Amino acid sequence: MAIEHIHFVTGRLARHSLEQILPELAEESGFSYSVDVMPITVAALMTPTWIAKHIRVPPDATKVLVPGYCEGDLAPLQSETTATVERGPRDLRQLPQFFSRQSIPTDYGAYDIEILAEINNCPRLSLTEILSVAEHYSQSGADVIDLGCDPGNTWTDVAAAVQMLRDHGMRVSIDSLNPEEIAPATKAGAELVLSVNSINRAAALEWGAEVVAIPDDPRTLAGLDETVEFLASANVPLRIDPILEPISFGFANSLGRYLEIHRRYPDAEMMMGIGNLTELTDVDSAGINALLLGFCQELGIRSILTTEVINWARTSVKECDLARRLMYHAVSNQVLPKHVEPDLLMLRDEEVIAPTEEQLEQLATEVRDNNYRIYVSGDEIHLIARDLHLHDSDPFTLMEALRTAGTDGGLPKNLDADHAFYLGYEMAKARIALTLGKNYVQDESLNWGLATVPEHRHYLKPKSQSRQQD
Repeated sequence: MAIEHIHFVTGRLARHSLEQILPELAEESGFSYSVDVMPITVAALMTPTWIAKHIRVPPDATKVLVPGYCEGDLAPLQSETTATVERGPRDLRQLPQFFSRQSIPTDYGAYDIEILAEINNCPRLSLTEILSVAEHYSQSGADVIDLGCDPGNTWTDVAAAVQMLRDHGMRVSIDSLNPEEIAPATKAGAELVLSVNSINRAAALEWGAEVVAIPDDPRTLAGLDETVEFLASANVPLRIDPILEPISFGFANSLGRYLEIHRRYPDAEMMMGIGNLTELTDVDSAGINALLLGFCQELGIRSILTTEVINWARTSVKECDLARRLMYHAVSNQVLPKHVEPDLLMLRDEEVIAPTEEQLEQLATEVRDNNYRIYVSGDEIHLIARDLHLHDSDPFTLMEALRTAGTDGGLPKNLDADHAFYLGYEMAKARIALTLGKNYVQDESLNWGLATVPEHRHYLKPKSQSRQQD
């Protein structure tokens, strides 16, 4: 079987960097390649129509890869070749990651763990507020919206809340031990009751809903067997939650109880409320969610309950949605949950890919325009333009050096207030990238995984193709 031949399209400034990356990448990924250097300085300013006028695709090419910044319909370019035309990453340093992602199975994304997302203290909220949170949870990946009630009181609007969410096409559960709240909720369409023990299990026979059986005393599991037997004998559908405890209050032992319940009831459905860890631990929630979803996937716990009350867990539902897919993939295929789900890497990037000092020096000698280019390499920020290469770890020091970098030892002619603001903003991003160990690409958002907010391009504005050509 012939190996794939990829024809890479680039501009003059990126040529040397691309040619340094490709030999090792081609060997690792198993493809042959050719490089087509367009008569343009900045590859990001190319369009498919413009490329079609200049490209020369070898007859053995099976794929043409253009820079990710190449915007517009690829059809004009596709009409010039029988090879498949695709966009690559926006930065050529991302090519190794781009090709590694292509090896992920096409069916990645399957899952079998259900997410219940709890809206806390619902009796204190208006129906409009409840609907707003529920829609956010649904958009984040929640399967069931859980209405959390306040202990000690009876919520008189519970039926209206359930009916409202049902009218919006949402599945609903009710989180209460109070039969006076649970009965109207299930009558209005709540399909699951959290939770049932010896206090309210007799009333569960009348609800016509699935329930979550919990122990009377989580630390000893006292009362759980009796509640399970009572419900099962009455044919009430149930799942079991032995209760996850916070760290320093029995966390390790509570994990053991899930193992024990699985041993004792191997065919029973189980649930884990993971908010006791994400909400009660001073750490970003993504790692905790991934770890607990891995535990659930291995043990066969097919539903979890989470929430987003505390700020560091504000994306917890989405994190769980991604984590359940990652862990399903890992456990089903007996592979490590690694190099598969980049959106769960939020604080630091998978790998920092930076230009070398030699590459930056070469670039500085090749730049022929006055546009400022910002890079991060080692522990410094680099600022490059025609006849200019400044670098320092402190953005303020760089800006001060730039202020006197004009031909007469004064302010450069193209450094007006707007430009200075732009450079300050970009160098602040570069400083953050240095601090946290993230990749910095000019005019691109820092990669915060699932929390990334795309940015508009400000630096590379395609005013005229001819102005960029030498």
